[in-house]
Amino acid sequence: MRACLAVDEQQRLARFDDSLRSGTHLWTTLGYRRVSWGDGSTEVAWDATPEYGFPTSSGSVIQGGLVTALLDAAMGGACWTVLDADQAFLTADLRVEFLRSTRPGTVSAKGTVVRRTRRVVFCEAQLFDSEGLLLAASRCTQVVLPAGGRAGRYDEPKGDGSPPDDARG
Repeated sequence: MRACLAVDEQQRLARFDDSLRSGTHLWTTLGYRRVSWGDGSTEVAWDATPEYGFPTSSGSVIQGGLVTALLDAAMGGACWTVLDADQAFLTADLRVEFLRSTRPGTVSAKGTVVRRTRRVVFCEAQLFDSEGLLLAASRCTQVVLPAGGRAGRYDEPKGDGSPPDDARG
């Protein structure tokens, strides 16, 4: 998807990717990495190790909250791509369907914007294993807010319009 973006947009996203590789936040703690980012979409990968799961008779299964966090990161990243520079968002609703057990290994979540209105962004994401098997699906509603408003957890957008360095996808 990055090939479809303008050169200045690719540079802006590269700078944002670099900021996600440093500091203390969810992305560095869990080791998330962005695979792609385009208008209304993003893909985030994660190497899920057995330490993030629990034992079952058929082997380790990754805990559902961690599956949800990855899906949320993908939908959040997709949402960022359709916001104006003076906007931020908060998740108002999040739903997940666990279709199959997520086992240790590399998994990737592909998030997309389904619809954007002036105040709300509807997103969806799907989680796949390294073989392309669909493991979970998710939908969320994001409420659009002023970047400097009451959400309080957002830094001001950068001068080039890139998302703040607060580790959102």
